[in-house]
Amino acid sequence: MSQHHICLPFESEAHYTACLADLAQYRQFLAAQWAAHPELFPQAFAAGYEFHSQYQLRKQHLTLRRIKLTATGAVFTLRPSLVLPYGVARTAEVEKALYLCQFGVPFAALAYVFGHSPSFWQRAWLSFGRPSLLGTTVKDPSRLPAHLVADEKVTWQDGAEVLLATTVGGGCFLGVGVARDASAATLQRAYGEFQAEAQELAPAYAPATVCTDGFKATRLAWQQLFPQVTLLLCFLHGVLKIMERCRGTLRHAVLDRVWECYHATTRRQFSQRLRRLKEWADTSLSGAVAEMTRKLERQRARYVAAYSHPQAHRTTNAVDRLMNYQDRWLYARRYLQGDDPTARLAVRAQALVWNFHPYSVRLRRAAPQRHSPFADMNGFQYHDNWLHNLLVAASLGGHKC
Repeated sequence: MSQHHICLPFESEAHYTACLADLAQYRQFLAAQWAAHPELFPQAFAAGYEFHSQYQLRKQHLTLRRIKLTATGAVFTLRPSLVLPYGVARTAEVEKALYLCQFGVPFAALAYVFGHSPSFWQRAWLSFGRPSLLGTTVKDPSRLPAHLVADEKVTWQDGAEVLLATTVGGGCFLGVGVARDASAATLQRAYGEFQAEAQELAPAYAPATVCTDGFKATRLAWQQLFPQVTLLLCFLHGVLKIMERCRGTLRHAVLDRVWECYHATTRRQFSQRLRRLKEWADTSLSGAVAEMTRKLERQRARYVAAYSHPQAHRTTNAVDRLMNYQDRWLYARRYLQGDDPTARLAVRAQALVWNFHPYSVRLRRAAPQRHSPFADMNGFQYHDNWLHNLLVAASLGGHKC
């Protein structure tokens, strides 16, 4: 999705054709879109423009206009969301097939049902991984989440184990990078994709907190990327380690006391409850269960930091839920194939389509104001159709131009 394409939500093809025939009407439409959604346009658009040229998408029988900016002389193509980038296909023609891709339906099956070839559908899917993942998802820099959750998903690429360094905030995938090993330096490069896209959108951006598990390399990577960030330790991971080591009535007795600590309302109360839990474990428990329970108290400093940030995540549930979907998609696709650039595009495409996928009918019936993760994040959507919405949000490749 080119950084020199401005994608806009025309009402219909008839509306687009009318604008092509009447440049005054086209100017009125552009002025209205600029007033409502300036983030879709280059910043120099405000200083004026002129219609520059036009060209024909022969396969789609559609004409595209170009404009030239007065201030910079840069030329941009105006593309309706009716058509995919580079005129690959009409949006209406491929929307339903690409919707199925989010469930891991094989490209050969799509070709059998919808026509074209498996490679056509693969290329169309991978194209979603090209725009800025964060810039396409978050349209207002002030809405960049201050509190993040991060974790790595273990998967395979052509039989070799790799890690997907996944950053989540506001119910959306904000970053997904492929790491070949679990070293801090490699994870820093993988998570660094999120940092680069975030600071392109807002140069001064730095998250207030990041909740992770206890993996040292993950925490070192985030400390290097954002030195001022507060690293929070996931409380749930400590609970799960205790659950793995006890059964029956003992499990219930331990977990009741552990969750009582978690639900403390103040830092002081949380610390007091952890000390009582340790005292109880010293006298009532033994073996691995006692050791894991005492470990919660030893990690107290990492847990209590969350009380200075009431909106922060205290567990990694937010990323675990999205990684559960990520895991099911990877299994259905038989994991990752191809070279590193192809694998990177595939996981970014999966993340971006998740951010724009429409919620189920049951959820929308219970909460009619909710349409998709993108709409939840931004408070609006450009178009009622998820693919039109994604294409418009990816105007300028999702970059700040």
